[in-house]
Amino acid sequence: MNHIKEYASELGLNLSDEMLERFELYYRLLIEKNKVMNLTAITDEEEVVQKHFIDSLAVYAAVPEFADYVNRGNVKLLDIGTGAGFPGIPLKIAFPDMDVTLLDSLGKRVRFLDEVTDELELKGIRAYHARAEYAAFDNSINTGDGQAVKNVKLRGSFDIVVSRAVAKIGHLSELSLAFVKKNGYFIAYKAQAVDEELSEAKADISKMGGKLCRVDRIMIPGLGQERSFVVIKKTADTPRKYPAKPGK
Repeated sequence: MNHIKEYASELGLNLSDEMLERFELYYRLLIEKNKVMNLTAITDEEEVVQKHFIDSLAVYAAVPEFADYVNRGNVKLLDIGTGAGFPGIPLKIAFPDMDVTLLDSLGKRVRFLDEVTDELELKGIRAYHARAEYAAFDNSINTGDGQAVKNVKLRGSFDIVVSRAVAKIGHLSELSLAFVKKNGYFIAYKAQAVDEELSEAKADISKMGGKLCRVDRIMIPGLGQERSFVVIKKTADTPRKYPAKPGK
């Protein structure tokens, strides 16, 4: 973890000693669990710092709307398809006052996320086991240990929804915009080349009640690679039939 504080500083973030300790513990838990289940192909410490931790935090420096929400406080964030917890857990570590919900379709990954948040003693964060296509409609949702939590309202509940999931923007918008509050934002982490993908997705974004604002780009400190953030504002309610159930 030698360079994480330096890299974060390049993003305008000052990580405290407590935050650095949490990132260190997160890394150890990730590598240990990765021995028995597939969480990440990246295991070298420096690469995890650059490609997972700092990459997750880069949205703060790249997207002004994200920074505005964080600086105002009381922001509610949903991470869809969080996997091993990226970007949601790094964001929670760096911005401890943020209210974070993690959503993933694989129960054993969600159990790992519960373990991480417990070990890191993070408050104001929870992980749910569900596909977005169902979580947008269900008021009862499962935790990582299979327990049903009732009266959970996720649809239209979040200031910001983020996703690093590997899917096209049109599909990601359908999965994500239903969860965003009116005038909130969906921010998709994407690779460098997104122009063709966006031209195909504009109609889908509009259909879901979104408006494409722009694509913000930033070089990831220490990595020398560019990350693109597709910024979509929620301007109208998402029709109740969306997101469509799998297979439809």
